[in-house]
Amino acid sequence: MSSIASSAPDPKASPAATLIRLRAEIDRLDEAVHDLLMARAAVQAREQGGEAPVALCPGREADILRRLLHRHHGELPRRAVVAVWRELLAAITSMQGPYAITACEAEAGGGYAQCAREHFGALTPLRAHRSPAQAIAEVSAGTAMAAVLPLPTEEDTSPWWTSLLHRQDPRLHVVARLLFWGPRPEGAPRVQALVVAATPPDPSSQDRSLITLELPPEQSRARLAAALAAARFDASGTLLRRDPRLPVAQALVAVDGFVTDDDPRLAALSDALRPPVVLGAYAQPMEGDNT
Repeated sequence: MSSIASSAPDPKASPAATLIRLRAEIDRLDEAVHDLLMARAAVQAREQGGEAPVALCPGREADILRRLLHRHHGELPRRAVVAVWRELLAAITSMQGPYAITACEAEAGGGYAQCAREHFGALTPLRAHRSPAQAIAEVSAGTAMAAVLPLPTEEDTSPWWTSLLHRQDPRLHVVARLLFWGPRPEGAPRVQALVVAATPPDPSSQDRSLITLELPPEQSRARLAAALAAARFDASGTLLRRDPRLPVAQALVAVDGFVTDDDPRLAALSDALRPPVVLGAYAQPMEGDNT
């Protein structure tokens, strides 16, 4: 297949004739791209098959973007590659069946709904709620496939992540972190969020997992860090919550790698008053230039 870059310009052609030739080349390339998109959808349909419910594959999608951005070059901005493929991946997911997304938007214009749109596609049905509990309730009820929730902080007085400790049916998991691509161009959402779904996370080539522990109320950060290191966890962040209404301290720890419930290192966390709970995992976001 030839390309615009390899097409030698005719030095004798008029500007109008050159424009006509270039537009014809663009039309031909558009049709070639369209043919490939239709072929991709056909292959995807064969891969999905069956009557399984709509499921997210955020780890697989993250690796697709990593691979494309690693090989990308030329004039097309890298952020455009992410935007185009996010819409494509959202459309591919919709081929499995109709689905909706919820987002916690405590304040109008908070950015979480826009963040959800960017990741899950502009035309994916989206319902915004004022509280994380309302957004999570839709996922539990099956009326939404996933909820986009604010990244937890130690300032949260009613942290939503503690509701995931009960392992209800269906069990909810953290499956992704948004936004995946940074830094953010002007006007784009800058919020940090986690995605919760009723399907387990799928691993990518570079993951981070979230583990929760119930600890003695006097537990220090230093002792917790030492316990994690002794169990061979590489912790990248820890929230330690002490609520005077509770007889225990609660920790939310981000560790490198994809951790599952049967990971033997969890049993080595001897300070935990109950078996640690793996809330889920997410593909580590990418950093890049703004072009």
